[in-house]
Amino acid sequence: MIEFDVKNVEMPSLDFERVCRWLGEVAVNHNRRVGNVNYLFCDDEEILRVNREFLHHDYYTDIITFDYSHRDRIGGDIFISLDTVRSNADDLQVPYEQELLRVMAHGVLHLCGIDDKGPGEREIMEENENAALVLMQNVI
Repeated sequence: MIEFDVKNVEMPSLDFERVCRWLGEVAVNHNRRVGNVNYLFCDDEEILRVNREFLHHDYYTDIITFDYSHRDRIGGDIFISLDTVRSNADDLQVPYEQELLRVMAHGVLHLCGIDDKGPGEREIMEENENAALVLMQNVI
């Protein structure tokens, strides 16, 4: 089950039923099933607090994923700063909703076991994000 909540921001304007079907398909494409996945949309200050408290990092980011997956069932808490997503969308000159969906897929891809910190991993993550965005176009 995928759930969505907010802290210090308004809920994004998305078709959440469609988003849930799409994220489920992203997981299936990586031989995974969706368990309990919780998205918390927040502001920069909240993601900075989470980053400091749990990861001991002192910087803003667009997403933090806590992975509770077990075997082939993905689960986790995914924090997304809508402030940073909007800034990144502006910097990349892409629509805000597209960047938000990319970041949402990024979190699920982490839960599916795809990393982006080591050599060559960022490119693999980007390929999978792009494939997920294409998949979203086909979800009714």
